[in-house]
Amino acid sequence: MSNQKTMAHTPKRMIGSVLATGFFLILSLIIIFPVFAGLLASFRPGKELIRRGLSIDLNLSTMNLDNYLYLFGGNADSQKYFMWYKNSLLICIISVAVTLFVCYFVAYGLTMYEFKFKNLLFTIVLATMMVPFEILMLPLYKEIIALKLIDTYVGVMIIGICNASTIFFFKQYLSGLPKDLLDAARIDGCSEYGIAVKIILPLAKPAFASMGILSAMGNWNAILWPLLVLKGAEKFTLPIGLNTLLTPYGNNYDVLIAGSMFGILPIFVIFLIFQKYIIDGMTAGAVKG
Repeated sequence: MSNQKTMAHTPKRMIGSVLATGFFLILSLIIIFPVFAGLLASFRPGKELIRRGLSIDLNLSTMNLDNYLYLFGGNADSQKYFMWYKNSLLICIISVAVTLFVCYFVAYGLTMYEFKFKNLLFTIVLATMMVPFEILMLPLYKEIIALKLIDTYVGVMIIGICNASTIFFFKQYLSGLPKDLLDAARIDGCSEYGIAVKIILPLAKPAFASMGILSAMGNWNAILWPLLVLKGAEKFTLPIGLNTLLTPYGNNYDVLIAGSMFGILPIFVIFLIFQKYIIDGMTAGAVKG
């Protein structure tokens, strides 16, 4: 009887599997299309893009390496591009490192210790996630002016150091770890700082990898807040710098298209390095052991 039920359910499972595969295949194509079209456009002259727009037409007669040769040619435009690239890398690396460090220890304290108003503090952290950035933008801008951090990298980075969503993610992950580890370490004479850094932190590598990728993507692609804070062209990040190439007086698509594709590389490399931790990190805290 059980074999008959299994055989009856098999066609339904196959149909469900085929439908799910088809759905995700279509979704993948929709996501990949803009990237693929942009990659092809980076091998075409700028005037070709103006005339025909983005397309996946593989017309080899119009494709060449001129845009990338121009980008790496050492001219004035390429020098500005790599200056913006360096600024974005600097801001991204420092922001991610400091954000992960701060948010981990905040989440560690909220998870591993019991103290007065603990739940209230965590509720306040969660409440900040419900406020859109556009509402906080003006007060934050006035605060940055008061602190005299306008046109500085610190002014760009400081607002995201204590990120509520990152704290929440770390707390959910750490909640799945047994607190017996802390008691065993204390018996062995390990300090509280040593427990957090030498014992719990290595176990949280999947969470660090997942949040590191998400934080890096957010910092690398950020344009609104850096656009408000940074004033000098020599301090522009890559998204702002590329945006300045589009003006009513001329559009330098040679740098814009090739530069946009080359700008994907850091996030792509980070994803390839840490992809094995992503699933573990994303599912962390879903089921407590």
